[in-house]
Amino acid sequence: MQPQAAETASIVLRDGVILLGAAMLFVTLFRRFGLGAVLGYLVAGALVGPDGLALIDGSAEAMLRVADLGIVLLLFLVGLELHPSRLWRLKHDIFGLGLLQVFVSGVALALLVHFVTGLSWAAAIAIGLPLALSSTAQVLPSLRSSGEINTPTGERAFSILLFQDLSIVPLITIIAALSRAPADPVAPPGWQLGLYTVAAIAGLVVAGRFLINPLFRVVGRVSERELFVVAGLFTVLAAAAVMETLHLSTALGAFVAGVMLADSPYRHELEVDIEPFRSILLGLFFVAIGMTLDLDAIGERPLFVIGMAAALITVKAIVLFGLAKLFRMETRKAWRMGLLLSQGGEFGFVLFTAAQSALLVTPAAASLFGAIVTISMASTPFLMMFNRWTERRASLRDGDNMEGPEHSGDSRAIVVGYGRFGQTVAQMLMAKGISLTIIDSKPSQIELSGSFGMKVYYGDGTRLDLLRAAGAAEAKALLFCIDGGILDARRIEPILEAFPQAAVYVRVFDRRQLIALGGVDLAGSYREVFESAVCMGREALHSFCVAEEEVDRVEREFRSRDAERLAGQSESGDLHAIQHLMFRPDRALPDESAEAAAERADSQ
Repeated sequence: MQPQAAETASIVLRDGVILLGAAMLFVTLFRRFGLGAVLGYLVAGALVGPDGLALIDGSAEAMLRVADLGIVLLLFLVGLELHPSRLWRLKHDIFGLGLLQVFVSGVALALLVHFVTGLSWAAAIAIGLPLALSSTAQVLPSLRSSGEINTPTGERAFSILLFQDLSIVPLITIIAALSRAPADPVAPPGWQLGLYTVAAIAGLVVAGRFLINPLFRVVGRVSERELFVVAGLFTVLAAAAVMETLHLSTALGAFVAGVMLADSPYRHELEVDIEPFRSILLGLFFVAIGMTLDLDAIGERPLFVIGMAAALITVKAIVLFGLAKLFRMETRKAWRMGLLLSQGGEFGFVLFTAAQSALLVTPAAASLFGAIVTISMASTPFLMMFNRWTERRASLRDGDNMEGPEHSGDSRAIVVGYGRFGQTVAQMLMAKGISLTIIDSKPSQIELSGSFGMKVYYGDGTRLDLLRAAGAAEAKALLFCIDGGILDARRIEPILEAFPQAAVYVRVFDRRQLIALGGVDLAGSYREVFESAVCMGREALHSFCVAEEEVDRVEREFRSRDAERLAGQSESGDLHAIQHLMFRPDRALPDESAEAAAERADSQ
């Protein structure tokens, strides 16, 4: 190895250690305080970057170009979740809500930039339109991790983000039309880019049907995981490369490739294989964004940067809220979507660079607005925390207006908690005509239950006064089906003393809660996944052709050992107590002898 190459490899290795170490530290810290991973990555990048401690020799812009692949992989994974028929169903949100959001927000922000900064109209448009875009790389992982990507609110947020990605080409065309720089003879005109976009999407659709799907069928027959990973990455990068060659959005190409594989039987394997690469590259993307943050520009004009970031968030949140209401979204969901998409986006940096090359803005102005976008992105975790706080407050206010259990009639049983567990319990009791009073503390759950014709009363069903008002003194059974495992001996014992005539049943979240209830004289306590896990275990044994009698014996032995272990754990307070009773690969249950089986049959 040449000395220069060896030195370069050493620098890359050292920079990698510093970047990953800083990212690991700050992401762990920020996750601990509920602020999200994105803010941790941004802070890590700002700290080690050229305007921070300058610990990295490499260029943030160079790393940003590599880390852009994280967005490409993210859009591919999102495409895998969207069957073409579902995408067609979202067309009104994509081209209606999405178009209006970009146009209205872009115009409003261009006006704001013009009147606040005094920039020319051309410069204000070149800055205001990119500010209308939101952070796909920040919002989509949040929607996917929370499971909201498939909800109506998540689908509308995604529709807006998808249209924003589609709008990159026309926005570049607008900036090129406003350009003061000499025309680039190499760059294609805007109308040609539009034709390229349509042709490229059509080509990827055809390739997906006649090339990509057959390719994965061949790879699937080989049954080599490494080859599957290579094929998945090849598909993503090939689609992105086609779009890059045509001066189009690489993320859009990857998204189309994902949609083409959404109905493939290999979709889930692709998700598992691509996800680690997406996570790493997307994290590096945010680190690179943090490194490009111009701390000197913020230091010179801190009030301007913070004020403009606040104005950007406010304008976009108000516009999004108004459009969401126009599209008949509920007020809370509209407000949440407005805050979720209120930040600037990563494609703003691309368009600011285009505006700078077009001589519409100075490098200093582009850097300053880049800092504003970054600050707005960093604010998103705090905005979502604020939204959760307001939703909790609103839930409490809604609860004050809801009917309490004191208005319920006489009933033989009281069910506390009407989630997935409580609904099953209540259904079985109602099947035999047993009168019930159902109590829940979540207004949203009460409203949803009401749409099915179920009367659920609002309140904290663990309070003695509320239980008395609900008629617990006359009830024959109290069934606590509450999520989260909040009930322990300290909270349940007063209920047993107050209502001794009632049989008390408790849904138990896990083994720890069962231990915490040790010594309490309950009519029954049920771990929420225990019985279903035993049921699955029985079915699995049947699939291995284990005789029915032997399956019954395994279940009896497991239940006996589990009860003995639980008693020992409760007595000692140690989860590791009596481990020798656990089944292990080297500690299987021996087959029952014929004599023992005969003796057991005689005793029965």
